[in-house]
Amino acid sequence: MKAQVVLSFLLTLLQSLCGFQGTSFSVFFNHLRSTNDEIVVGRYDEDIILPCSFENEPDVVIHWKNQDNYNVHSYYKGRDHLENQDPKFTNRTSLFYSKIQNGNASLYFRRLSLLDEGIYICYVGTAARQSTKKVVLKVGAFLTPAMKYEKRNTSSFLVCSVLSVYPRPHITWKADSAFVPGSITEETGYLGPFYVSSTLNITGSNSSYECVIKNPLLKQTWTGQWTQAGDLCKRQSEYVSLSCQGIRNFSLQNEDFIVTWSRMKSEISSILGCYMSSSQIPVINEPRFSWNKELQNQNDFSMTLTDLHLSDSGEYLCNISSRKYTLLTVHSLHIEPSQGKSSWIIPALVALGVWAVILTLIVNFRHRWRRYPVYGENRNIY
Repeated sequence: MKAQVVLSFLLTLLQSLCGFQGTSFSVFFNHLRSTNDEIVVGRYDEDIILPCSFENEPDVVIHWKNQDNYNVHSYYKGRDHLENQDPKFTNRTSLFYSKIQNGNASLYFRRLSLLDEGIYICYVGTAARQSTKKVVLKVGAFLTPAMKYEKRNTSSFLVCSVLSVYPRPHITWKADSAFVPGSITEETGYLGPFYVSSTLNITGSNSSYECVIKNPLLKQTWTGQWTQAGDLCKRQSEYVSLSCQGIRNFSLQNEDFIVTWSRMKSEISSILGCYMSSSQIPVINEPRFSWNKELQNQNDFSMTLTDLHLSDSGEYLCNISSRKYTLLTVHSLHIEPSQGKSSWIIPALVALGVWAVILTLIVNFRHRWRRYPVYGENRNIY
């Protein structure tokens, strides 16, 4: 029995040193005992390391294969041998060559795709021993989740979406802290990654909504919150200050984020100003728009709009977005005509005209009374 094991090992070592990948090696490879299986979770289109270690000895042979017995990466005689490498792994794998002598046979895997998911086996053989390790690779995606506020005719909607996600996420909605039933969900992408969009109709009885998207594989959660701040009424030529603040449950520290103020009217949205934490330079598209405080505060992004016009009536939306959450705050603003000079001149002129007519009538009446007084038998008082 021992002789058979020694013979099998020598055959395997000889084939590896010669670069052969025959059937006998595959059978032997598949029946080697695996120990210390490990699960590794990678992100779509990013890099990952598949770990593998061994007791350092000279003349090491390293073979990485997947569950379909395709050659992922081979190393022996002190260098790579990639002649039989499966084409889908070309230019995507490498070893840590300076650390092999320290017992490191880990594989550096570039630009993961969902097709890379599966079982990978690391075989390490030396003159004294051989070992295998099974690594289970899982790939997840969670790219660009967002919440959007839309006006469609007389109705308002919230749309929670994630541009690229795998596996299928869990999406939940709350209205004023109470769970609401499922909404219309759209998916594109047959095998993944998926684009997922969930839409919910906003009703007037609720002042806040929350959408949560969870990726169970990556253990990543994103939250979107929408708040109706209330209705404001201002007069023409006045100014208005609208609040927009972060909330205690979320922190913007040490995280890139963007803030935008926009005006929505007749289903058309126009951006008034925006601020990106990465550049720390605010961009203002409306000359009458200004930020109320120093943006370095990173928690208060209230704004002021001066010299209000009648056309400024509409909804004003503040959007604070980061990788982990989106906060939407909506203000409804109605502008009425001002009570300045133009509003009292005409009524004053009308009143003045009325008084002028009355005075004219009084003067005429007194004049006629003095000319033709009537006292009894036409007696003249003069």
